[in-house]
Order: sequence, then structure tokens, then C-alpha cells
Amino acid sequence: MDPEFSRRVPVGRIAAKGMETSIEATPAECAALARRFGIPAIRDLACRYRLVPGRQGEVMAEGWLTAHVTQECVVSLEPFEDAVAESFTVRCIPAERFREDDEVDPFSIDEVPYERETIDLGELAAEELSLGLDPYPHKPGSVIPVELLDVEEEDDAGEGEEPKRQPFAALADLKKKHN
Repeated sequence: MDPEFSRRVPVGRIAAKGMETSIEATPAECAALARRFGIPAIRDLACRYRLVPGRQGEVMAEGWLTAHVTQECVVSLEPFEDAVAESFTVRCIPAERFREDDEVDPFSIDEVPYERETIDLGELAAEELSLGLDPYPHKPGSVIPVELLDVEEEDDAGEGEEPKRQPFAALADLKKKHN
């Protein structure tokens, strides 16, 4: 299956001193990526790259990604607009030399394989966007309604102290309402 947003660059076209390039997704590509990521919309997805060739077909890719997205608030379920701005560095390695380590060093540069002597900068940008999306988007100003919060007084709570809130009480109430 072809990626929704594909911009292939032949590795042989990257000069020894490096290369800079920018890519932008079309509205149709943005809509397809939004479906893939399960969010209402993506707009204005763009990424600027600096590519530097290395040894044995490796390419170091520095990227600066920006996007405007519509996400759904986990509290109110209302859609809201958000901006994503990410910078990243990735080492692109020919697929035949790529190996996944069982032990991943979280401080090392990410490595991704490429095939057929081309690096897909569009798919690389899409992957970085997916990592930059908030997994629990929260619309500014949204709060859990008080009636959904289960507030319990502590036995030793003195006058003027805040009551203790149970973290999953709101979910339990929602479950009761839907059963």
C-alpha cells in the first residue's frame, strides 16, 4: 500500500555537501492522513529538511515540521484547532543494512530503513506528525462537569480543607448512566 503523503528523493541526488528541500501536503493528502490518525482534520502540513549523506548509503535527515490540526477534546468531545511544531533528526539506512535492536537507547538518533535507493520524506513527515499529536488532546478551558466528579469527604478532613476527589469516579458515573 502506498503512503497517503509520499515525496520520494533519490539518495543519489543528494550532494556530498548536503541538500535542503521542503515539502507540503495537498488538501487530499491531509484528509487521508487525518483518517489514518483518527482525527477530524489536518491542514497546512509542511516539513523542511536538511539531508546530509553519510557512509554506506546512510543519510542524516534533520526536519522541521509544522501542521494545523483539528482534534477532539477528551473531556468535552468538542473539536478544537491546534498547531503542531516539531523538529527531529533521523538516520535513514538502506533496508538491507537496517536491523532493529531489542534494546532501544531512548537517547540515540532514530534510525529508519529506506528501499529502492529513495527516501520517502512525505512518509517520514507523516510519522513524525503522528508522534507529535497529543494522545489525550484537551481543549483549552474545558473542564469535567462537577456533577460527574465523585467528591468524598475524608474522615479527618478539617473545616476549610478541600475534599478528596476519586480519580476514576467520573468514569464510573458515566458507565452507570450508559448501562
